[in-house]
Amino acid sequence: MRILLSIAAALAFLAAPAPASAAPRTVTLSVPGMTCAACPITIKKALLKVAGVQKVEVSYEKLEAVVTFDDAKTNVGALTNATKRAGYPSSETVAAP
Repeated sequence: MRILLSIAAALAFLAAPAPASAAPRTVTLSVPGMTCAACPITIKKALLKVAGVQKVEVSYEKLEAVVTFDDAKTNVGALTNATKRAGYPSSETVAAP
């Protein structure tokens, strides 16, 4: 009887749906403190160290960073903290309606 219960429990566990993963999210950060062509390299390295960050594109010309990340692993606050710790305070750019 115990064996049958163990098998039934194992089958129920295997048949359970996997938890849904969070969808990737993309955010644009305004980074007004960039003053030279080397700044984007530092900002990109800082953002890529944040767990869950998948892609970073930094534009010196636009003074912004576009970050794609897993919102189940990190959030915008962690991203802005990473740039701040690197010496480049940033804020989320809000798209116009």
